[in-house]
Amino acid sequence: MTIFKTLSLYIFAIGLFLAGVTHFVYDEGFAVMIPDFVPYKLELVYVTGIMEWMLSLFLIFPQTRRAAGIATAIFLIAVLPANIYAAIIGAPAPWSEDTNLIVLWLRPLFQPLLIWWVLAASK
Repeated sequence: MTIFKTLSLYIFAIGLFLAGVTHFVYDEGFAVMIPDFVPYKLELVYVTGIMEWMLSLFLIFPQTRRAAGIATAIFLIAVLPANIYAAIIGAPAPWSEDTNLIVLWLRPLFQPLLIWWVLAASK
């Protein structure tokens, strides 16, 4: 594994882990991103935060790295509808009172880049 690929993998894993932390710090803000018809919003926010922790840790270990990369890509696809919904309704970032609409749409637009990143770094 090249130094660039290794560094890229660790940066992604750290970012994913920290994203999981934010699910507990800003739980109510993340719950706003989930449509009203979905039950147990806070529980879903906590579960996704724990999933991000687990995936980030599994990305670090060579024995689980490839499977974790694929699972992370699937996870990112699964949460994409929530990011699109948040942009459509203008839900601010979980840690903010107000977020520019352009910024809200950047998140789902960059999701394919994150998917590519994790798949490339975890090969």
